[in-house]
Amino acid sequence: MLKIFTDPRCLEHQSPPGYPELPDRLLSVVDRLREQGWEIEPPAAGDASTQQAEDAVSVVHDPRYVARLKAAVQRGDGLIDSADNPLSSGTWSAALAAVDSALRACDWAVAEPERKAFVAVRPPGHHAERATAMGFCYFNTIAVAAEYLLHRHRLERVAILDFDVHHGNGSQHLFEDRAEVFFVSLHQFPFYPGTGARSEIGHGAGEGATLNVPMAVGSGDEAYLRAFEDDVLPALRRFAPDLLLVSAGFDAWRGDPLGGMNVSAAGYEAWGQLLAGLASAVCAGRIVSVLEGGYDIPSLGDLAVSYLRGLDSAAVDAG
Repeated sequence: MLKIFTDPRCLEHQSPPGYPELPDRLLSVVDRLREQGWEIEPPAAGDASTQQAEDAVSVVHDPRYVARLKAAVQRGDGLIDSADNPLSSGTWSAALAAVDSALRACDWAVAEPERKAFVAVRPPGHHAERATAMGFCYFNTIAVAAEYLLHRHRLERVAILDFDVHHGNGSQHLFEDRAEVFFVSLHQFPFYPGTGARSEIGHGAGEGATLNVPMAVGSGDEAYLRAFEDDVLPALRRFAPDLLLVSAGFDAWRGDPLGGMNVSAAGYEAWGQLLAGLASAVCAGRIVSVLEGGYDIPSLGDLAVSYLRGLDSAAVDAG
């Protein structure tokens, strides 16, 4: 079963002209998902849900950073931490709504086997570190979801797979010294943000719980398939998470203006099939995917649909 989680408040974050991370990204995805007939969960209502999201954020992010972001939005500051992170009056509510949607998706997915959720939200999150906004990201939504699953739902092991074209430095940073979260990333390398070498494997208790699979510029479906089969799937199978989280960026698409890869729509569908099969084998089919990057707005909705068709396929290969 596949369900979509989204929130119109995510459209309230505005970017200046020339920024690629725009509300139209989310509109293009949600419109296409609605056309496909997948069930879309109504957004949460009320202060309690928003407060839960803020509380969950403050577990993962430095509370001083959370307060600094909130104050900067209230003051009407134009940026926070870098030129890649513009602020508008709706940034705070949009970032919290993204987290809230992901937490509700986790609540739903853990309740029954073979539940797959897609969280269609913005701004993205995987670059945000504990006390720093960067790369269009303010709160690390996928990391907050992982922590929430461990503590609210008492899961023992959670995996994060990040296939955005950019390395998820924030997600790695937040969990690299912990063994209960396994972080796997396939990404263009070398590329922004400069992290993600294969030698980065975590440290301390988390040594070996980080797997980076750097991909050469121009890599397409065949190269990614080899990486999945040789590195990603065996590692996830060994870790055997209780639930698989996916940072689903669609900027490895061959037409993306910010990436340099050559992945097709069929490639994303194949990834969805592979992950559905893996999840059925190791974590009762439970997957929560969260939208990250993807900046070719005319194609973004179709790419998300391709990936979700793969996830929702009736016939998947668990190998």
